[in-house]
Amino acid sequence: MKTTEPLLIGWREWAELPELNIPLIKVKVDTGAKTSALHAYDIKIIKSDQKEFVEFVIHPIQTNDKICVPCLAEIIGMKTIKSSNGHKQIRPVIRTPIKIGNHRWDIEITLTNRDIMHHRMLLGRTAMLNLLVNPSKSYCQGFISKATVLNTYIAN
Repeated sequence: MKTTEPLLIGWREWAELPELNIPLIKVKVDTGAKTSALHAYDIKIIKSDQKEFVEFVIHPIQTNDKICVPCLAEIIGMKTIKSSNGHKQIRPVIRTPIKIGNHRWDIEITLTNRDIMHHRMLLGRTAMLNLLVNPSKSYCQGFISKATVLNTYIAN
């Protein structure tokens, strides 16, 4: 059986969500959160061929509402999430690959409006497969400048 070394990450990292056409998104790594969450708005549930899909839009870059990415994903379930302030919300759950550094794996993500939050995505502990988190570090897998992030989205 082949084992790979855990990927060292900091409390925030740049990630890619390739199947959602998100080449770069800043992720807050939160070992205190069980579930991962992705910023989404204009969430619409669609039924097709006895399956449920969710259409949604995200602003993948913090403090930039001009860049919008429309997304479509199959719903794998609905989950009631209780926030840190005690508020409960029922959210659609999707499964999609995430890529951080050279590692790529599938994770489950709930969709919610995170406009008031500082990071557009939260990586919860159920998605931390073979990761080693150093909470005193940021961008262990590489820092990406704001200009590079903007150019990545403008080029697409």
